[in-house]
Amino acid sequence: MYNFLVHAHSGIRWILLLFLVLSIVFALVKWVGKKPFWEEHKKLALFTFISAHTQLLLGLILYFISPKVVFSGAAMKDAVARFFLVEHISMMLLAIILISVGYIRAKKQAPEKSAKTIAIFFILALVAILAGIPWPGGPYGSAWM
Repeated sequence: MYNFLVHAHSGIRWILLLFLVLSIVFALVKWVGKKPFWEEHKKLALFTFISAHTQLLLGLILYFISPKVVFSGAAMKDAVARFFLVEHISMMLLAIILISVGYIRAKKQAPEKSAKTIAIFFILALVAILAGIPWPGGPYGSAWM
């Protein structure tokens, strides 16, 4: 079960990143072009929102069952243990908050303002996600499996 969750969490990351990048591109094009953010674009932002929250649920389950997350003071002295105990979850929670706030604000705004809101909040979320992912081949990527 643990391996399935790890692979699902790792795989859905790519779906989330795809939706996030597409949402950002469409929002930037609409914002720069001073064009309204259409319902189709808001649906893409919704898919980004949903995939981010799916990742959150899988990540929270893994956080409490993973042998990589060690709840002790000694974990702060080990870079890998600290990454999974504190750094990864902090960056991802920040990203989820940014995606949620951006999506909810944009949903309530006029179409002319939605694109700017989505672009700003989703770009900030993308930066947090890219900084917090244990990339394969990186210092924490091989430790994840």
